[in-house]
Amino acid sequence: MFSSRSNKSIELIDGFFNGVDQSLLIFKEGVKNYLHQNTASFANNLQELAKLEAESDLIRRKIEETLYTQSLMPQLRGDIWRLLEELDNLIDLSKKNLFQFDVENPLIPEELVLDFIKLTQLSLSAAEAVIPAAKSYFNQPAAVSEKIHRVYFYEKETDVFADVVRRKIFKEMPALGLSEKFHLRYFTLHIETISDTAEKVADLLTIMAIKRIV
Repeated sequence: MFSSRSNKSIELIDGFFNGVDQSLLIFKEGVKNYLHQNTASFANNLQELAKLEAESDLIRRKIEETLYTQSLMPQLRGDIWRLLEELDNLIDLSKKNLFQFDVENPLIPEELVLDFIKLTQLSLSAAEAVIPAAKSYFNQPAAVSEKIHRVYFYEKETDVFADVVRRKIFKEMPALGLSEKFHLRYFTLHIETISDTAEKVADLLTIMAIKRIV
């Protein structure tokens, strides 16, 4: 299906996927460092994400330029371009959301720290499951459907647990002011956007894989 020149582009794409995966890991560590008040480590996470976002943007543009200027994979490049954009959204959200912690400095009570860590882990698990599914599209499209079920599983688990956290905030923590509760709710939604975006990528991959198999 792919020529030797296409394979070079796939190598670039694989590097881009690795960048997405790295951004998710940094975001996860960044949230933990914020919650545990590891200020220096959190600052490093912010810098790493900003640098990674810039590098990934350059790789994505190089891939798109290569696909179009060398007329590689013409029957697939539109789908590949959309896939790269959706995956790039994961990097952008990771950076944006972590920077929101830095800018808004939410006060997260000690009794919610473990809840926020778990919520982050669930949401990031959905996004992390997208990477092997996306890689399978290029070498084993029939395996895509087997891999993306984890994305949907963790996305649902994220939604369920986020509701648990929000109920706890609004119904079990009377000492918090209403504005504080709204602020905490806002950050649960920030974290949820990662898994929601992963679900969109999974939907796109499903369609792409079917088109390749057929």
